[in-house]
Amino acid sequence: MIIGLTGGVASGKSESAKYFEELGACCIDADAISKELTAKGEPLLKELIDIFSADILLPDGILNRKKLADIIFSDSNAKLKVEQIIHPRIIARINKIISNKISEKRLIVINAPLLFEAGLYRNCDKIIVVKAPYDIQVQRLSLRDGLNDDEIKKRISSQMSVEEKVKLADFVVDNSGSKKALKKKIENIYGLLTSNFK
Repeated sequence: MIIGLTGGVASGKSESAKYFEELGACCIDADAISKELTAKGEPLLKELIDIFSADILLPDGILNRKKLADIIFSDSNAKLKVEQIIHPRIIARINKIISNKISEKRLIVINAPLLFEAGLYRNCDKIIVVKAPYDIQVQRLSLRDGLNDDEIKKRISSQMSVEEKVKLADFVVDNSGSKKALKKKIENIYGLLTSNFK
């Protein structure tokens, strides 16, 4: 069974994925794949440099992710260009991992912030949306990424709204409480998803 795990930025997707992994699921992290594909020396990084120039690099030649994020969250055309280049590669890599793991793992979780936007939801049997109140998202982004209010607003508003995602979800996880509460919710969902496997 393939599960799509998504939600707003800083809603707790990665923490939820970690709990699924602890329970025995195979978790595929779309953001981690994106970082691998845009690592120094990778063809995809060269394509991004061709579009945005070497200004998007750090002095050591590594992609300056904050600089690229600032560009794409301020310019919808730039965002579209980047997504058209990166999304097909991420999807291809995810499909390859799934084909390698599907026989040995009963549950595969795709952790992807742009699950719907990139079309990854089409691969999934069930969708889980993790949500958190706006003020909690702001607080987490400020602490985690050191972003200012304007940067935070741009990142949150650039994604499909949580309300829209919730309408398309099979399970909705409210992550406005503690990590312990989140873990319990994930354990309950895992139990429901795997009950037919026994």
